[in-house]
Amino acid sequence: MSATKNLLPTVAYFCMEFGLHPDFPIYSGGLGVLAGDYLKAAHDEGLPVIGVGILWRKGYTNQYINDTGWPYDVSRDYSFDFLKDTGVKVEVQIKNTPVTCKVWLADNFGNVPLYLLDVDLPENKEPWLTHSLYRGSGDDRIAQEIILGIGGVRALRALGIKPDVYHFNEGHAVLAGIEMIREKMSQGVAFTDALAQVRKGIVFTTHTPVPAGNESHHHGALSYVGAYNGLNYEQMKKIGGDPFNMTVAGLRLSSITNAVAALHGETANKMWHGVSEASPIIAITNGVHQGTWQDPEIDRAYRMGNDLWGPHLENKKRLLAKIKEETGRTLDPDTLLLGFARRAATYKRGDLILRDRSKIVPLLTEGKVQLVFSGKAHPQDEGGKDMVSRIVSFAKEFPDRVIFLQNYDMRLGQLLTRGCDVWLNNPVRPMEASGTSGMKAGMNGLLNLSTLDGWWAEGCRHGFNGWQFGDGYEGPNQDEHDLNALFATLNNQVIPTYYHQRQLWQEMMKNSITVATEEFSARRMVCDYYEKLYAEKDGESISA
Repeated sequence: MSATKNLLPTVAYFCMEFGLHPDFPIYSGGLGVLAGDYLKAAHDEGLPVIGVGILWRKGYTNQYINDTGWPYDVSRDYSFDFLKDTGVKVEVQIKNTPVTCKVWLADNFGNVPLYLLDVDLPENKEPWLTHSLYRGSGDDRIAQEIILGIGGVRALRALGIKPDVYHFNEGHAVLAGIEMIREKMSQGVAFTDALAQVRKGIVFTTHTPVPAGNESHHHGALSYVGAYNGLNYEQMKKIGGDPFNMTVAGLRLSSITNAVAALHGETANKMWHGVSEASPIIAITNGVHQGTWQDPEIDRAYRMGNDLWGPHLENKKRLLAKIKEETGRTLDPDTLLLGFARRAATYKRGDLILRDRSKIVPLLTEGKVQLVFSGKAHPQDEGGKDMVSRIVSFAKEFPDRVIFLQNYDMRLGQLLTRGCDVWLNNPVRPMEASGTSGMKAGMNGLLNLSTLDGWWAEGCRHGFNGWQFGDGYEGPNQDEHDLNALFATLNNQVIPTYYHQRQLWQEMMKNSITVATEEFSARRMVCDYYEKLYAEKDGESISA
């Protein structure tokens, strides 16, 4: 970085979820794991970052498969005895009722300080508001965003922390900006001036292009639950529109916004080009925390120039042992193993490879490929659950060739991104914002096989560190086009290389590690944030 570390701005990083460790389940998927990797990388680099989130006492969801092959959800209580009590409590108003938020500190997973708000207290009438991540009604979601945003700013004030920059990772945090505007207005500053002053110290990260990921609320609900926080309808409409869109609010509350991959930058600029008074959107590609996701033996062999196949095969055997433990099924360590594991959203097309039986069944029955899948659907996403059930049905039909591992989490993610041979990814282009699981796989020498979407559009060197299929096609019959392209690449390039050009395969493994570690690490990402998002921010105008 160009500036010395003692001159760098202090950043408060707000996010609804953080994936720091599988036994600390306050995350649902890629957004939270990204946030956790960011905090770890900031810690590694000694950067002045503070995380702000919510203590989800029942986590997200444990998701299992019933006897009919349908996913079902289970909530459970967790022990958070390792958290530190800051002794700080702050108050927010929800439905005209005072709600007390207790502030906990998590800093024992190799991360910078993470402050978590918790309303599961005897004095609160709705202690369950911070029980389950992304569950409940629309009013509940607004209440949770009040706790994160308004409560988060008040917690920082009570802790005596004065950030120079407020970084909102996704739209859930934008009510923090409303709170800072309210603070200014309470000091006699006019709304327009308060908004202009607050914007100087806020940056925003936008993620998914999927409409459901860009949350909107009706103003009646916002006012009723308490999100107006002293502002009026016209002022809130100026920030978020009508209905109030959280992403639009993030764009208008910030001085600069980043998309999370180069292609996503193009997509986001097209998607939001009609938003007046929005901050400029630049692209800063996501990265993953090497210390969390890369197998130490793979890292050691790579750095010493040693053979990678031995440590890779050990990781593959560990994954196959887990599959045997969970399912009772035995896979062959010598057979090509393709893995697909991520959030079970329909645009990710987790079942694409299974859709043409005439193409996939011969590869399975002839013993040329094995498939392992994992992923959770959102508890209210019936389409995602239906996709999972189709994969499970296929796994029952080919029990020693196709596997579905239930209750996907960070621990399974580590095993899968270390133990497969090929990492499959086939979202509908351009719907994948980034797709960090492929970066994790790449760091372990897995070869990515993916459509040119998200990070792979800039990370792919076809035939060098993996393969692309579909040539970036967008348009009619995209499923059919990509399915045919997938099997052409699999049959003509991936399978022959694996079985008949092992030396080339191992060279590609080395190249995969090089590209992933040098270009797609969380270390690179946080350095980009400081140089491109946080540089020259003047926090005096927004710090209390």
